[in-house]
Amino acid sequence: MNASSDPARIPVIIAALRTPIGRVNGSLAKIEPATLAAPLIARIIADTGIDGDEIDDVLIGNAANSAGNLARLAALEAGLPVAIPGVTVDRQCGSGLEAVTLAARQIQAGAGRFYLAGGSESASRAHIRLRPPLVPDEELQPVKRARMAPDSIGDPDMGVAAENVAAACGISRERQDRFALESHRRAVAAATAGRFQREIVPVSTPSGLVSSDECPRATAAAETLARLKPVFVKDGTVTAGNACPINDGAAMVLLTNLAEARRLGVPFALEFVDAAAAGVHPGLLGLGPIPAMAKLRARNPALDLDDIDFIEFNEAFASQVLGSLDQLDIAPARVNRDGGAIALGHPYGASGAILIVRLFSQMLAAPSETEGLAMMGVGGGMGVVAHFRSLRLDQRR
Repeated sequence: MNASSDPARIPVIIAALRTPIGRVNGSLAKIEPATLAAPLIARIIADTGIDGDEIDDVLIGNAANSAGNLARLAALEAGLPVAIPGVTVDRQCGSGLEAVTLAARQIQAGAGRFYLAGGSESASRAHIRLRPPLVPDEELQPVKRARMAPDSIGDPDMGVAAENVAAACGISRERQDRFALESHRRAVAAATAGRFQREIVPVSTPSGLVSSDECPRATAAAETLARLKPVFVKDGTVTAGNACPINDGAAMVLLTNLAEARRLGVPFALEFVDAAAAGVHPGLLGLGPIPAMAKLRARNPALDLDDIDFIEFNEAFASQVLGSLDQLDIAPARVNRDGGAIALGHPYGASGAILIVRLFSQMLAAPSETEGLAMMGVGGGMGVVAHFRSLRLDQRR
């Protein structure tokens, strides 16, 4: 809950954009992650009319590419003045959502007025990491992924953890496949209806302009999904069809305070109400949203999930979404109205920010003020959730 009723301390999002989402080694494969984010920054500055030197900081989430400070690089590539700093945030899959939350907390603290926040990820451009030798004359060893938990606790790969969740929560293969199929159907329907057009900034690539998401499949069918073999565990239930693809993409939002939004004459904004993060056992990492939601509701006793109009839940795996929704008593039909990451894609550190962009678009199109939730499970056994409220600033109350 916002700690202050002072409009200068109430964080609001006044712009939210994303790139198309490309498949790994696909349409965006030759674009570095900072270069994915830079056009979003430039477009937001141009659309809102904010002077670049008014930006207090640029916060960008990333999970696989940040050998340097990706946010600073993106800010400079976008043409922001050299005086504008940048910071890169890593909460793995939750990085983009965490970046937005951190910017909102800065506004609540009165530390600044304007923040660009979001996420950018390129699985195609991910750095190859080599582990130094442990013994003399040992060859350099490639590192498949970063460690998320000590061996004494257990650090399963994401797909294995998704199988653990399916087994622990009794989520059948058939139910996972049905959920995945519905994700594709919704995403294709949304794209056909033009519901992504407002939020997508086309990306210029050596092969031409990319302006649409690469992964939703109009040809997805129950029979095709049923024929796919388990990927991670023999005789398991998690397949390439009911899990997200591997992707490239970026998303960015502009946050300010409510007083500034009113001064600028912005007609619509998303108020950041509150957010929470919590941990679970790494072996069941997909269930992180459950304790995160409990923490959020403990701080906000009036929050009733039945009153939430729009819920965006990152679909890393159908099993973990369904396992979390079941325990939170949220009907899957209420979640991801325009499809989720199983269809659209999951560019790791950008995905949390993409959820916010999706909420912004959907709540902007709603005829009245609404409430929304962004929810995700995070590598290492964490969950992140954030609560938003739409504001029609052109409708004085």
